[in-house]
Amino acid sequence: MPSKVKTFIELIKFEHTVFALPFAYLGLWMARKSWPSWRVFLGVTLAMVSARTAGMLLNRLADRAIDAKNPRTRNRALVTGDFSMQAAWAATAVSIIIFFVAASWLNPLCLKLSPIALILLSGYHYVKRFSFLCHFALGAVLGIAPVGGWLAATGQFSWVPLPLAFAVMAWVAGFDILYSLQDLDFDKSMGLHSVPVHFGLSPSLKISFYCHVAAVAFLALFGLVAQLGILYAFGVLVTAGLLWFEHHLVGDGDLSRLNTAFFTINGWIGILLFVFAFMDVYQ
Repeated sequence: MPSKVKTFIELIKFEHTVFALPFAYLGLWMARKSWPSWRVFLGVTLAMVSARTAGMLLNRLADRAIDAKNPRTRNRALVTGDFSMQAAWAATAVSIIIFFVAASWLNPLCLKLSPIALILLSGYHYVKRFSFLCHFALGAVLGIAPVGGWLAATGQFSWVPLPLAFAVMAWVAGFDILYSLQDLDFDKSMGLHSVPVHFGLSPSLKISFYCHVAAVAFLALFGLVAQLGILYAFGVLVTAGLLWFEHHLVGDGDLSRLNTAFFTINGWIGILLFVFAFMDVYQ
């Protein structure tokens, strides 16, 4: 059993939850600039984790035939049979049920919008079959996180978290473009679409960089509209520095340092921004 759990966690890349979850907490926190009830906090956490799990499982199921042909992904558990298709579908169903239950805990608006979120989670991975905008589709899905956190706290729409949502979208699109560089030749051979396939290596590095410039600009705009101060501004500067270092690592097209750029650096960005925003409010 422990080995199956380990296989499942690896299959869904559970550690990648750290990319979007801090931004959901940031939206949740900034909506009232106070800590929510444990019911709301638990509801947001369960909704985020279960939605991401369902989305990743659907991604793995949809791409199983493609993954089997890609040297980088042919050892994934669904391809090798270490995790069965039946178990994957069952885990997807359980995750979806948990997602709807968590949404119902929050407020009526979150429950009403939950099917839309599920549709986006279910469909984003098909975009690479017809458009190089697939990176921005993934970014849009993760960009829901801060808006979802805000809605969970308030139960009503607001334009305030939108700059943060656009920041997440641009940030995710930028690092997903970098990540897709390692599949450039394979994607070409399979007729799949991506920014690297469409524009080539060097222009893709520039597009990724411009995405991250836009992300920093939107983070700064969010600080203005949310009336945050110097500590949050310092957090945005730290984020800009981390993103610059990420591009420095892979700026010459050397993909040997991609894991450091993709996982380590990006994993810290949401956490650091949340910490700086939290300190800014309570200074």
